[in-house]
Amino acid sequence: MRMAGSVPVMTRVTPEVKKRLRAIAKSSERSEAFLAREAIEQFVERNDWQIAVIEGRLADMNSGGETVPHDKVERWLDAKAAGKKLPIPKGRA
Repeated sequence: MRMAGSVPVMTRVTPEVKKRLRAIAKSSERSEAFLAREAIEQFVERNDWQIAVIEGRLADMNSGGETVPHDKVERWLDAKAAGKKLPIPKGRA
């Protein structure tokens, strides 16, 4: 069934992905096209949001906004992953 206002998109996937998509479609009682469309729409929404956030943060940084050096963030994240508590790194203008 075609959605009003939709256009076709062709793509290629591996046989394994096709097999898995077919199984999900069967178990969810949805078409493969529906699942593929949903996945593409979610991907586009997530990436639009991510790009907008990155561009906004870069604009903030380029206009003199606060930044935290990479090595401080990396040290903090490594400690957090190891279950240690370190104070959140302070930024610099």
